[in-house]
Amino acid sequence: MQRVCAGLRRDWISAPAIRARRGIGRWLAVAAAGGLWMGAGTALASEPGAGTPQPQQIDMIYVDRELAPGGGAGDASARAGRRDQTRTAEGNPLQQGLAQGLEEYRLAWGGLPHVDIPAGPALRPGSTGPRVRLLRTRLGLSDEGSFDSELAQAVRRFQAAHGLPDDGIAGAGTIQALNRGAAYYETLIQANLERARALPAQLGRRYIMVDVPAATLWMYEDGRPVDSMRVVVGKPTHQTPMMAAFVRYAVLNPYWNVPTDLVRDRIAPNVLDQGLGYLRERRYQLLDGWGQDARELDPSTVDWASVAAGREEIRVRQLPGNGNMMGEVKFMMSGELGIYLHDTPDRNLFAQDDRRQSSGCVRLEDAQRLSRWLFERGVAPSSSAPEQRVDLPEPVPVYITYMTAAPSEQGTGIVFRQDVYGRDAPLMAQLAARGTAYAAR
Repeated sequence: MQRVCAGLRRDWISAPAIRARRGIGRWLAVAAAGGLWMGAGTALASEPGAGTPQPQQIDMIYVDRELAPGGGAGDASARAGRRDQTRTAEGNPLQQGLAQGLEEYRLAWGGLPHVDIPAGPALRPGSTGPRVRLLRTRLGLSDEGSFDSELAQAVRRFQAAHGLPDDGIAGAGTIQALNRGAAYYETLIQANLERARALPAQLGRRYIMVDVPAATLWMYEDGRPVDSMRVVVGKPTHQTPMMAAFVRYAVLNPYWNVPTDLVRDRIAPNVLDQGLGYLRERRYQLLDGWGQDARELDPSTVDWASVAAGREEIRVRQLPGNGNMMGEVKFMMSGELGIYLHDTPDRNLFAQDDRRQSSGCVRLEDAQRLSRWLFERGVAPSSSAPEQRVDLPEPVPVYITYMTAAPSEQGTGIVFRQDVYGRDAPLMAQLAARGTAYAAR
């Protein structure tokens, strides 16, 4: 079922869920098969007696029901040392920041004239002509004049406020953003407010926030971020789902259970090409099933041509140690989904701007630093034995979000991020149908 983050027991998941492989749909199918809650805000889509779960506008998976808004948070608070999570009128800090940012955006940009600027060459200091006059009008300046320093400053302010390179040149990206109009961005902020409402009002005394479009993880204490790191998130074809779960323990010296499609597409062809030494060199083991009682198989008994053709499936796992795709530690949140926070040997990925490289899991830039924060001390394996479990002193909530508009870390304004999975348009269309600002425009 899973790829890099494999670890799911096949006997937990139905065949239709296993077939739901692409994008967020596969995680929703797994969540439904595993009896997890999905929903939007306080509307949970798979409560007992509700029939077949139907994904709603916010495809949030609540691995732990206590982390859903109004989802029995008192019990979770007692276990995690947190205040009662009763939903407040103000909402959680993310929600509050977006609401404030929406008002600030409307004041700064909502009252400017909306005129369309035709496509054409980039406009820069010294440019003249009808498109420059339209640009000046669009940014609230007199339509008389050229592309002077005043216009360049206005362009920079617009670019900085809309997540664009603030070079003061109105290229194709800036013109496109200008032509979208303020109402588009207001609705985009409102869409992210919907996502923020899917989180509880009280997020916890200590919690982890992972934002997929930012490919960043933050550690929070008493409502304030105390540390952060880069992360690698899922590819568009293997998206990291939005979810809320407690991390309860770490696994040191983890196995990597190789996803069956990688076994088919990569391992089997390499065995056919290079021989069984390929498996020994990479420390792969073959097992006869996915249960705890699975037995090791002799690779010479496997029909590797049938595996490569997809006619047979075989479980392959990689022993802990150098090159293991789980690295030295993984932090457990959900066995059903197989989504973890985990170490990785691929350190070069963190230097890239596009860190959508995993198959759903969240790879950590510095797993040991997160471990020290979670345990409030360092943890190390007691031996070379695989899969050593170390329980946290108390569960810590992890919220994996998808915020294409978020409050800035400076506390004022909104940061716009790339919609890396293409999730904004359907949600904004639903908001438009409900008569929001974008529909009014």
